[in-house]
Amino acid sequence: MTGGSGEVNQQLENAGRTADFIEFADLLTRDALHREESCGGHFRVEHQYPDGEAKRDDENFCYSAAWEFKGIGQEPELHKEPLTFENVHLAVRSYK
Repeated sequence: MTGGSGEVNQQLENAGRTADFIEFADLLTRDALHREESCGGHFRVEHQYPDGEAKRDDENFCYSAAWEFKGIGQEPELHKEPLTFENVHLAVRSYK
């Protein structure tokens, strides 16, 4: 039952949440494919050292990313905020 005229339509609410999850998954995928490196949760097999460790690209990807919604059917716009490190310096780490 989807509810009467004076009730909340639970099925419609669920459909809206599903659409939100799909949109979020699309954005996560777009961001992961944009990053030409392996870092944190973005491990890509084509960006690793011969021993299998993640290969970061701090020179090109040392920023915080925010994707701006530009409208339905439009590509989102990437905004970058550079990250600066004063007390900890970037370094490649081995987790083996």
